Amino acid sequence: MFFILSKTLAFFAAPINLALVIGAAGIALCLAGRRRPGCALGAGALLFLLALGFLPIPLLLALPLETRFPPLPADAPAPDGIIVLGGSMDEQSSSRHGQVVINDAAERLTEALRLRRLYPRARLVFTGGSASLRGSEHTEAEFVEKFWTALGLDASDVFYESRSRNTYENAVFTRDLVHPAPGERWLLVTSATHMPRAVGLFRKAGFPVVPDPVDYRTSGEFGWTLNPRASDNFALAELATHEWIGLVAYRLTGKTDALFPAP
Repeated sequence: MFFILSKTLAFFAAPINLALVIGAAGIALCLAGRRRPGCALGAGALLFLLALGFLPIPLLLALPLETRFPPLPADAPAPDGIIVLGGSMDEQSSSRHGQVVINDAAERLTEALRLRRLYPRARLVFTGGSASLRGSEHTEAEFVEKFWTALGLDASDVFYESRSRNTYENAVFTRDLVHPAPGERWLLVTSATHMPRAVGLFRKAGFPVVPDPVDYRTSGEFGWTLNPRASDNFALAELATHEWIGLVAYRLTGKTDALFPAP
């Protein structure tokens, strides 16, 4: 139930979807003869989209997420294991075309290969099933295994967890798969915006991890410069809003111990 509710809420809370729903409601009111409230809703939706598309509002939302955990130091001690979270494969397109289709979070996968070369003795775990509400006959883990194998990754000490549908299940199922021993050092690889939520869930699951954030979407600095590419702002706004909603939802349901987990 939580999975279905979270997907539904994420759809309607996405900034562009919300603006379109409000705009459509305004048009419906106008057609019904209620021009004043209809025009107010339509104008409000348009102004919201203009502000979101060209002002640095998405940057304000994303920066706290991306800068919450610092990058992994170059001199970090060798880990006992490496965990890579799903979200870098388009499972529907991969299933439809019969080949690996990677999205714009591909750094999660390439960082894993880099770490594997640096720490060949560390166990490597990819965790990611199907995030589709309708389900899928294939999982993201299947396609990642194909991708890594094609690139020559040594299959020894590589594990694929394919049941999880969200980050909470990533944490719980990975813990149950590897049974981390006290004192072991496990790196967690995921997108920088996603790292606060992921760390909070792993901590709550009793699986302490060392963050290795990748897939940065901002420069790390704030500026009031207008962005001429509205599509970039819309994508960043949707990504950041999804994470903030996730942080609140997981805290309210007791799946994390902190609203905004800190280093």
